[in-house]
Amino acid sequence: MFTSIKHLTIVSRHSKALAFLYSSLPTTPTFLGNNFASPAHQTLLQLLEKCQSMKKLKSIHAQVILHGLHQETLTVSKLISFCAVSETGDLQYAQLLFDHLSQPNRYMYNSLIRGYANSDNPTKALHLYHQMIPISISPNEFTYPFVLKVCAVLSRLSDGVLVHVRVIKLGFESHVYVQNGLISVYCSCGAINDSRKVFDEMLDKSLVSWNTMIGGYSKMGNFREAFLLFQKMRELDIEPDDFTFVSLLSVCSQSSHGLLGRFLHSYIVTTKTHIDIYVQNAIVDMYAKCGDLHSAQTFFDRMIDKNVVSWTSMVTAYAKNGQLESAKNLFFQMPVKNTVSWNSMISCYLQKGCYSEVLHLFDDILNVGLTPDESTLVSILSACSQLGDLEKGKNIHTYISSNYVTPSVTLLNSLIDMYAKCGVLETSLSIFLKMPLKNLVSWNVMIGAFALHGCGFEAVELFENMKTSENDIQPDEITFMGLLSACCHSGLTEIGKYYFERMIHVYNVPHEIEHYACMIALFGRVGLFGDAIKLIKAMPMKPDVVIWGALLGACRIHGNIEIGKQVLKQVLELEQYTSGLYVLVSNMFCEGKRWKDVKNIRKLMKEHGIKKTKAVSFIEVNGNSYEFMVDDHINELSNDVYELLDQLTDHLKSLETISLI
Repeated sequence: MFTSIKHLTIVSRHSKALAFLYSSLPTTPTFLGNNFASPAHQTLLQLLEKCQSMKKLKSIHAQVILHGLHQETLTVSKLISFCAVSETGDLQYAQLLFDHLSQPNRYMYNSLIRGYANSDNPTKALHLYHQMIPISISPNEFTYPFVLKVCAVLSRLSDGVLVHVRVIKLGFESHVYVQNGLISVYCSCGAINDSRKVFDEMLDKSLVSWNTMIGGYSKMGNFREAFLLFQKMRELDIEPDDFTFVSLLSVCSQSSHGLLGRFLHSYIVTTKTHIDIYVQNAIVDMYAKCGDLHSAQTFFDRMIDKNVVSWTSMVTAYAKNGQLESAKNLFFQMPVKNTVSWNSMISCYLQKGCYSEVLHLFDDILNVGLTPDESTLVSILSACSQLGDLEKGKNIHTYISSNYVTPSVTLLNSLIDMYAKCGVLETSLSIFLKMPLKNLVSWNVMIGAFALHGCGFEAVELFENMKTSENDIQPDEITFMGLLSACCHSGLTEIGKYYFERMIHVYNVPHEIEHYACMIALFGRVGLFGDAIKLIKAMPMKPDVVIWGALLGACRIHGNIEIGKQVLKQVLELEQYTSGLYVLVSNMFCEGKRWKDVKNIRKLMKEHGIKKTKAVSFIEVNGNSYEFMVDDHINELSNDVYELLDQLTDHLKSLETISLI
């Protein structure tokens, strides 16, 4: 098989270590299967059976070559099997052995398919399977379970169906492992009815069959069918295991069915003497996702052995419920943190608008030696966008370029958004144009970026290009939000009306209240109050605070106090006392010198307990972001800042005086 310099080198390296062993081997041939095998051959096969490392295997391989046994089918099959299947094997070495064979057999194909099915490159298993058939090597009941596993992992429904057809043709449809594989494929691809059909036709169901089917219903969020199957299991005296309970608890979590989850918890406690860590974590997760944080915390506190998943479940629970302090306290108590733990805490800070803390956590992740994942980076870029922290955003971009050969579409979309919100539209567009693959989000983000920068015509042109793109991407409601917003910011009234009307009739995208708000703002910006009011009356839904806010903004721009006062009445009826609208009305009255009305607005705000939201500004200095408010003296450099501002003000005044002279 191998006579290359490389393999002769292997022989030379290992032959001395095994010289004594092989010098004493008998040379009398003995019968082995359908072939005569020498005692040396027999010994080599026995050594292969006991082999536990690639180092030993390479030594044996060297002796196989020395003894001229490299063409022996059984020997080579054993070599490939160990390399492909063993936990201490080497799949690439197995592939190298396989590639030098003139006539590989089914056993060799099965070994490699199994190895690739359990590897990071499962697609290779499908390629090998498709190679077998043209060369008249028929797959068997040991081939199909692993081929089907790959179809399930990759969600390849069409491949799974073709395999199913061939399984029936070859008569393997009654093998329980093949049937379990088929159930798994259909479940993974969302074809739950096909899974159930295979399951119901099984004469001999194993516990794996039941668990796979229950897991399929769990994945679909169908708690009713999952629990009906569980009930049937109990009627047939089939004992559920930990996988059964994890799937059932998971579907309770997904459907927020806390009561059902509590009953299941009671059943588990009363019928099982031992609950493993996976079930315990699933119980914590179930209570947490069903909103019962007290029960989740109580069970968590009673757990004797907690792992990083247990802690992360609780941190995530508090984070999703907006309880920042509880999440933070638990997080810093964690004995071990993984990337998911950090992401949960980052998500909590992001949700609460604590963007600076998000960036600090990212620095901490790098300091402890963890590798941030895509979810981490997307969150960090979002925080940079909100803070306008361009310097930090650039650093993240550099990190992505250094660690990702081909960044995902999601990461590139986040970069586009970050640069746009930090004011660097050119870089956003450059990233967008260089993307090898764009999805709908990519186009939406770029259209939104143009809208943000008031580039209405560019947004419209990009929208038209999207319609003719190679991937045939269809716009959605977010696309039109960006497009209408761009028209509004650029005063493109007729173009905005054109696309608003075509949303339903051409693109089958329904008008949401946000689209109406964009159109009302568009009409109001150019003073078309009649059109704006007409559109409000034609809305199929009740106007909300956003609609009235858009109209109020127009009233302030054009000083239309009378309509503004009518809008204020509508706002008061909404009983949504947001400070922004009251401030907007107050400013409108101020600009119109309606001081009595200003006083009345302030009185209303006081009666309803409405306080003006403090406006916070950010400034970036030497890569660090600082936040401040009007007349803020908290920062230690405040005095220097105000002194410099006074100097700049005096300088501007002097320039104005000179220009007047």
